[in-house]
Amino acid sequence: MTQRPLPQKTIGLLGGASNVATAEYYRFLNDGVNARLGGWDIAETLIAGMNFGNIEALVREGDWPALERYMGDKVQALVAGGADMVLCVSNTLHKPLERAMAGAPIPLIHIADPTGSAIQAQGLTRVALFGTKPVMQLDDLHARYLNRFGVTTVSPSLAEQDDIDTIIFDELVKGQIHPTSRRRYVEIVQRMRAEDDIEGLILGCTEIFLLLDQPDIPDLPMFNTARLHCEAAIDAALAPAT
Repeated sequence: MTQRPLPQKTIGLLGGASNVATAEYYRFLNDGVNARLGGWDIAETLIAGMNFGNIEALVREGDWPALERYMGDKVQALVAGGADMVLCVSNTLHKPLERAMAGAPIPLIHIADPTGSAIQAQGLTRVALFGTKPVMQLDDLHARYLNRFGVTTVSPSLAEQDDIDTIIFDELVKGQIHPTSRRRYVEIVQRMRAEDDIEGLILGCTEIFLLLDQPDIPDLPMFNTARLHCEAAIDAALAPAT
């Protein structure tokens, strides 16, 4: 008989950015653990939910110090609650989160790392990066992909970035999926294939895969940061104790 309680590490999920992404993360984590362990087993999780209204306002203002303080309190709650690692459901928020995690006694599983590894494993070196404006415009994620994985990430044009960002904030984080928005994303991808020589696409916002995913452009590799992130967390949670 299997030992009960079954030993596994607790995944500290920093959620609320958005609630839509958080629900998908919870589903990915539990489905993934169940696929590996079978029966009735799912992940052990601890969720600290942020108010997305606070996140949206502070991101729009570019107030990264305030975001760092706000997220730091949530990280402390996860640590106090017994989490063994931190998983944040947002690409955008890894900029302040890395600083908020400084000195924390548990590790951060960075969202870019499993995606960078997956791109590297396919031998790709030049991919498009879709996400919020901070993801596409700031250096943090671009530099991490390049320095750690040798992957150059290419952002869309400024006008295209406006459309991508608007669709994320006005539709996807509210659970709204519109065919016209999918067509616009596909149009941008095809333009970048023709003009920017991209070899793949990072879905660098954790709601994008709900709108655009591999079946929409079957011949261009897509990298779903949310799913890859969850798989990395499952690996860590189920790894034998050392």
